[in-house]
Amino acid sequence: MARILFLLLVITTAKSIAVEVQTPSGILVGKSSESSETISVFKNIPYAIPPVGARRWTYAEPIPAWKGKRNATTFSPSCQQHPYPEGSFFSRPSEPTSEDCLYLNIWTPLPSAENKNLPVMVWIHGGALTRGSGASAAYDGTELAKKGVILVTINYRLGVFGYMAHPELSAESEHRGSGNYGTSDQIQALRWVKQNISAFGGNPDNVTIFGESAGSWSVNHLVASPLARGLFHRAIGQSGGNFRPLPQLTGSDNAAEARGTKLQKSLGASSISELRMLDSHQILSADDGRSYRAIVDGHILPDQLYHLFEQGKFNQVPLMVGYNAEEGTTLGALRYMPKDAEGLKQLMQDRYKGQAGILNQLYPGDQLRDSVLRLSADSGFGWNMHHWANKTNQHGVDAYMYYFVHRPLGDELGAFHAAEIPYAFNNPKALNFNTKTDQSLADVMSDLWINFAIHGNPNGGSTGHWNKYSGSTKHYMEFGSKGSKPGTGLMQDSYEAFETHYALER
Repeated sequence: MARILFLLLVITTAKSIAVEVQTPSGILVGKSSESSETISVFKNIPYAIPPVGARRWTYAEPIPAWKGKRNATTFSPSCQQHPYPEGSFFSRPSEPTSEDCLYLNIWTPLPSAENKNLPVMVWIHGGALTRGSGASAAYDGTELAKKGVILVTINYRLGVFGYMAHPELSAESEHRGSGNYGTSDQIQALRWVKQNISAFGGNPDNVTIFGESAGSWSVNHLVASPLARGLFHRAIGQSGGNFRPLPQLTGSDNAAEARGTKLQKSLGASSISELRMLDSHQILSADDGRSYRAIVDGHILPDQLYHLFEQGKFNQVPLMVGYNAEEGTTLGALRYMPKDAEGLKQLMQDRYKGQAGILNQLYPGDQLRDSVLRLSADSGFGWNMHHWANKTNQHGVDAYMYYFVHRPLGDELGAFHAAEIPYAFNNPKALNFNTKTDQSLADVMSDLWINFAIHGNPNGGSTGHWNKYSGSTKHYMEFGSKGSKPGTGLMQDSYEAFETHYALER
């Protein structure tokens, strides 16, 4: 590993200090954070060979060391993607996109005797594996770095470019599989971190991966993948897991390779070679943005996640997971809400069959809106997070559960999907959450996230009041407007009903 080599070069303004670092990959020139001269920021750092031209739909490969100094002061383009639909809560102004997008960003304290071997936190953004980037203002790492960690955010290939499988792609692979290219990007980013982060003052043997929504799916995949073994040492999943059946590579009309073949034919291409020659926007226009997800490819993901976790065939690192009380308000749950109690009862019967009776009691129709929102959060997110924590605990690995109930934008949206992110980053003002309550909660949550990254225990290494999760007690920590408070029995009854129902899908 390279020794730390920071050189403060030129103070150009009160807010811009040039910072130079020598890494094994080459020299980077970043600058101090706009909000803090004590934190340096390095953006647009390449971690893999650009997946363009003939490299489209190939696994990520390490980038050779560059010569000279590389400017690292502006973000790279986001990976190629569809914009959010008009009117979506998550829509943002359009930003530059490119297939040449495999870059990462680093926030780190300026060098000192104390700022060595710092814990490293690698953030994986959400967006259904089809949207997003590591450059969002909500992911600014300045405040976390102020608390003594190094924060890394990454881009990874998305949608059709990140997750399409195809028979020709499988045939050309030495592993006889295809798809999951976005996950291979994440693994390569972690390899880059392991090889280079000591140059920034980070400890390559204390790396925490964390993410929200599809970022949490990604953490789930990395914990399950044998290719990621040894690249991280703790894991945090926020509102996302994949314990329902993932698509298989082959074996049905809807298998991953069949979907790739269908896309190829729709574009009039006779082969993958011709498909690689098409403009990326042409390919994107033929894709609905929802067809491509992580799959069981036999290589990156050797089996269904529920099998791997049941059998203990996963990377057994300390785990912290949780979800939000009203995930569905910004995900369309109310758009499809039944008209009345009878409608909800029928929905339960159609969807959950043998478990409908108990679920009708737990989510009563006379509290229609509340029941629909709780059902959406508990079935789509809560069950996955409980299952993840439960299987982790069953194999003797520490797990912690949280439940986020704070309503930063009021009762209508509630504790919506992704609402917890700025609090974990100690950055609520990035989303204009500007009250004293917001900042107080952010101080608490970010401390706990950092404690977990340092110790594998959010209590800072002590037994503390955030008790470990177990399947019998279901201990958790609730985060609300009055701070944090411990609890037990979260989803005690509904978890078993969902567990029984989803087991039938397998």
